[in-house]
Parts: sequence; C-alpha cells; structure tokens
Amino acid sequence: MDSCRFDSFTAARTPNIDRIGQAEKRFSYASWTAPAHYAFTMGMLPHQNPRHVFASEVYKEEFGLWTLRTGAEGLSFRDFLPEISLPKVLGGLGYRTIAKVSMPVINQATNIAQHFDDYKLMDHHNNFSGMVEEIDFAPGEPGYYFLNLGETHYPYMLSGKNLPHISGVHGVLKGLGSDSADSSEDAAFFDPEQMRELHDQQIRCVEYLDSKIGELMEKSPPNTYFIVTADHGELFGEDGFFGHGPIMHTKCFEVPFVEGFLA
Repeated sequence: MDSCRFDSFTAARTPNIDRIGQAEKRFSYASWTAPAHYAFTMGMLPHQNPRHVFASEVYKEEFGLWTLRTGAEGLSFRDFLPEISLPKVLGGLGYRTIAKVSMPVINQATNIAQHFDDYKLMDHHNNFSGMVEEIDFAPGEPGYYFLNLGETHYPYMLSGKNLPHISGVHGVLKGLGSDSADSSEDAAFFDPEQMRELHDQQIRCVEYLDSKIGELMEKSPPNTYFIVTADHGELFGEDGFFGHGPIMHTKCFEVPFVEGFLA
C-alpha cells in the first residue's frame, strides 16, 4: 500500500487483512517509493527496529524467513548472491514472478523490474481492481505476485476536491523542460483542515483496498502466503511536513506489516 502510514492502517476497518494476522508497526528502509521498493526486491521487508542487535543479525534473520514463506528448506543469504534479487531466487525455485505496479517511478524500465517474468505499470495509479481482475493463478504452478497499490498515495482517490496539485518525480522532470523562468509550484501549503481531510481519506482508501484484497483472496489458491505492508509512511502536517520523500520524520518510516496464511 504505497504511502500508507501505520496509524492510517490501524484506524481503518480491515476484516479481510485481519484474516492473515495481527498488524505490527514496522519501519521502512527508505522514505520514498523507489529505494523502498528496491529493498523489497532484495528480499528485505520493513524492519522491527530492534535495540542492542547488530544489523547483520537482522539481515540474516530476514533473508532466512524466506524459508518459512516459500517452504524451501535451507534458504539463506548465500542463495541471494551475487544479484541479491528475490525474484531471481524465487525464479530459481520454480516460481513464476509477476509484478503489477501503480507508481511510474518504478516502471518496467527501472532496475527494480529486473528478474521478473512479467512486470507491468498499470494505466493509472488507482487501479488495484484492474490488478485483481488480471491475476490468473495457474493451477499447480507456484507464483510470486508483487503488487504496488497507489490508492493510498496522494491524492488518495480524491475527486472533485478543490485541492492544489502537488507533483511527484515525474511532474518535476516535466517541469525541467519548460521554457518558463519559474516552473516551481505556487500552490499554498495545505491548512490543518485539509490535512485532516487527506488523512481521513487515506484511511478510507485502506478500507477500499481491504475489500479488493478480499476479492483477491477468493481467487487465491488455498496455500497462498500473504504479506501486506507499505513502502513508507506519510506526513499530514506533523511538525510542518506533508507527504514523504526528502523528509526525516518517524511518521514517514512507520508502516503496517501483516504476514501469514489465511485463517
């Protein structure tokens, strides 16, 4: 769930995701989409932030958990070398690896798309329903499906709202080619009421995604292992910040994490 911060997730009603397990507060390795997703494709998921533990122990445990998730005995960090690529490791285990993403910054031309058998950027960033429709589980063939969901990313599926447009990386790149002497955004910063409205809308988007995850669960083989998390958090006015990216703030790194088989 792109940009979904932990407290947005816990404030939402998620009866389908609750069937997987209890949500934990974890911490992203990065504060924006591209580097956070690079960590995912390495096989590293949001961490628990343990104290008095060497980082190497955390990494060793994280890579070792893919033994539990896949049922492949003895899987370790050594199996990920030299590419350190989860889709490549899973491909070697006989998995078909499929990714469907919402954010253009992780499109199929980026390094993140390496080693996937099928990698697709959806036609717009609020199209998880399209992903669910497209997914067709092949009987008897193990599959790894990596889904980046944009509904929880700004503007949180808002329509008809009188809010300023805030560009992401692609908007900035387009502006660099402009002949205008000043291509910077001139929109006023969100006021507190707008911030509350945006946060509330992200919560509603989590609930919408949960309903679609329920549809995906109905299609899934009975032994499917689910992981639901976020790439990073989001700021809604705390300490004068909005959004994510070049921001160092706890709320930008707090994410939900749920994993397991269906109850």
